[in-house]
Amino acid sequence: MSGELVLTNARIVLADEIVQGTVSVRSGRIDAVDASRTAIPSAVDLEGGTLIPGLIELHTDNIERHLMPRPKADWPSEAAVMSHDREVVASGITTVCNALAVGAVNTHAIRETMLLEICRTVDGLDDSGALKADHFLHLRCEVSYPSLPGLIEPVIDHPAIRIISVMDHTPGQRQFADIGEYASFYKGRFGLNDAELERFMKERQADQIRYSATNRSKVVELGSARGISLASHDDATEDHVDEAISDGIVIAEFPTTKAAAKKSHENGLAVLMGGPNMVRGRSHNGNISARDLAEAGTLDILSSDYIPASLLYAALVMERSVDDIALPQAIATVTRNPARQISLDDRGEIAVGKRADLVHFRETGGVPVIQNVWREGRLVA
Repeated sequence: MSGELVLTNARIVLADEIVQGTVSVRSGRIDAVDASRTAIPSAVDLEGGTLIPGLIELHTDNIERHLMPRPKADWPSEAAVMSHDREVVASGITTVCNALAVGAVNTHAIRETMLLEICRTVDGLDDSGALKADHFLHLRCEVSYPSLPGLIEPVIDHPAIRIISVMDHTPGQRQFADIGEYASFYKGRFGLNDAELERFMKERQADQIRYSATNRSKVVELGSARGISLASHDDATEDHVDEAISDGIVIAEFPTTKAAAKKSHENGLAVLMGGPNMVRGRSHNGNISARDLAEAGTLDILSSDYIPASLLYAALVMERSVDDIALPQAIATVTRNPARQISLDDRGEIAVGKRADLVHFRETGGVPVIQNVWREGRLVA
């Protein structure tokens, strides 16, 4: 076995098994996988560490956190994108779909103006070779937002768009079926007093009645016409799932109930849940636990959501906490499964011919410690 890069003495997680052996890389692709240690002098000895495919992230809000690290405190876009890029790679993520809000629950939010700027910044940095991860776009469309069509149309033909999700954060709907949870979340986020909060919620409910159906139809039409994977956000009822099926949705993002997740999974929608939910064992706002869905066999994909380092950690927690899930199956939820949902068939698995996006890690106290990350055979972390 020979190649431009040879990694040996590794615990290699394949699609259906784990082998102790060697991976050879040539021209950015996996050239060979062998269940034995090589004697090639130039081989990199991973000293028994675990080798997995590079992680694939479909939904992370992390880029927005770097753009606005504190309320009303924006950060230069180039610096923000670079920091985000380094953080995701350090977490083992080699392919990232940056979730960008199209519309917002607050009409004065910075999200209204950042969409085009982020797209231009990511494009410029990628063209210059400054980014370590492979960056794509995920447009998160707030269907109750009055100006949604005017925001999405200028960017809809961007070649990096891989996912479009339809969201409805109206009080009393989906994620916030509990009005009390909604009030607690947004009162603190926007610094509203009781009277302001009451007015805010009534305005959002009025917007939902006036705009949601039309905007959702428009977004689905735009995405479907371009072959972009469509996702439905926070489905709570079987009626929500029926609507998703009718719209040609292929990903069920963060379903809030066991019934919605079950029906989505049974109808071929890939159920995506948050890594932080899996690690903590519960949702931060009282919705269904990711572990419960994994135990029921209705969880297909994990996402780091708001903590990049949670992605691999969550897969390991799932393997340890759910009896019927072995490590290859758990790793598939953060590699092969998300890759397939956005038609990236060249990655997500350690197999001959696939991209040499690879992560070498060890565990300390059950927590993954990333040792090395390669993207197309090039060391990036």
